[in-house]
Amino acid sequence: MELPRIMIGAPASGSGKTLVTCGILQAFVNRGLKVASFKCGPDYIDPLFHSKVIGTKSKNLDTFFSKEDTIKYLFGKTAKEVDISVMEGVMGYYDGVGGISTQGSSYELAGITNTPSILVINCKGMSLSLIPLIQGFLQYRSDSNVIGIILNQMSQSLYMPIKEQIEKELGIKVLGYVPFAKELVIESRHLGLVMPEELEDFHSKLNKLAGIIEKTVNLDEILKIAKKAGDLSYSIPEIPKVDREVNIAIAKDEAFCFYYQDNLDLLQEMGAKLVEFSPIHDKELPKHIDGILLGGGYPELVAEKLSANKSMRESIKAALNNGLPCLAECGGFMYLHQQMEDISGKSYPMVGSIVGGVFKTDKLKRFGYITLTANQEQMVADCGDSIVAHEFHYFDSNACGESFTASKPLRKTQWSCIHGNENMAVGFPHLYYYSNMRVPFRFLSTCLNRKK
Repeated sequence: MELPRIMIGAPASGSGKTLVTCGILQAFVNRGLKVASFKCGPDYIDPLFHSKVIGTKSKNLDTFFSKEDTIKYLFGKTAKEVDISVMEGVMGYYDGVGGISTQGSSYELAGITNTPSILVINCKGMSLSLIPLIQGFLQYRSDSNVIGIILNQMSQSLYMPIKEQIEKELGIKVLGYVPFAKELVIESRHLGLVMPEELEDFHSKLNKLAGIIEKTVNLDEILKIAKKAGDLSYSIPEIPKVDREVNIAIAKDEAFCFYYQDNLDLLQEMGAKLVEFSPIHDKELPKHIDGILLGGGYPELVAEKLSANKSMRESIKAALNNGLPCLAECGGFMYLHQQMEDISGKSYPMVGSIVGGVFKTDKLKRFGYITLTANQEQMVADCGDSIVAHEFHYFDSNACGESFTASKPLRKTQWSCIHGNENMAVGFPHLYYYSNMRVPFRFLSTCLNRKK
């Protein structure tokens, strides 16, 4: 199947991948193209930016989370519906699992999907030194898939002589440049970028960036490169389904917005109807629901509002006490505690289903990929079953749970986590359902049994 596609990678985080990717996406949209976007790796926030640009949900592709066939399927089922697909890389192009492997890297994803890659180089403080930097990335792996360069934070006056020198010495195309524009910089916070909703005049800024890129980047050449990407074949996995529709209440608002779109799509394919609600703004859970899903996000930024909505807290606690099946991850897990500190360290009462408190720390806790192994039979797993996941949080709990053992890849580090029983699986790890489809299916089956 012909699926036009490119990847936007970089030598390191902070090179401008997200900014340039969003600008290219917007420029393609402005040309009337139907565009899909993907984020390499487990990041939640970059896909939210992509989604704001293209008007449909962006997806994650992660080669630690999924096998090769699954990666191709997840990419292909979306890419076949559009004119061009744009993947945004993760960290440095070759950076992967444990910091010492290319597994999970942009390079590995480009190889699996046979996608031509364009490196965005941050040129601040460099001129001729760009050449050995680029040369190293081209030569480190003979199958790098890198076929072009975009020079970020490059001055107009220096661009042409540097472009000519790079192309002459390295034989690789320089596809354009992006000048520095302070008003277009996306700010960061403790878990990464700020949310797109928080940026003033986000769409006008994006259109301004797209206008710049139309003038300074050879988009026609990028489209030609994308159309020359090799054919990609994939098989459709067998997805188990419950025999009746189940209604799953899913928390979505300023506090809870970190969801892998493919996880949600999979739940729906398995027979779930997702009913959105807001723990901040609604007074109680939706009626006639069979389960509840509390995702991650930034509850620490709106802890006072979450706590002030006492009727919602009481509604959730009563439902869980009555056996309503529940999956909760990271921010959702934090919300279920008796107490939770906000970003300033002030503590507020929360739902109270988890006996314990959440507190702010001064560094990332248990950051990175993990494999979870069940220590006991429970709603989502039999003893010994496993699923891959990811942790990324500055807050911690004095009641993390002991139902699973988390193990870091390529390391000997392990710890206990997740509160799991016959109707609950709640903890800090973010699960990826396609790594073990039995986990979401068992959740929905539990919801269906309760419905019956």
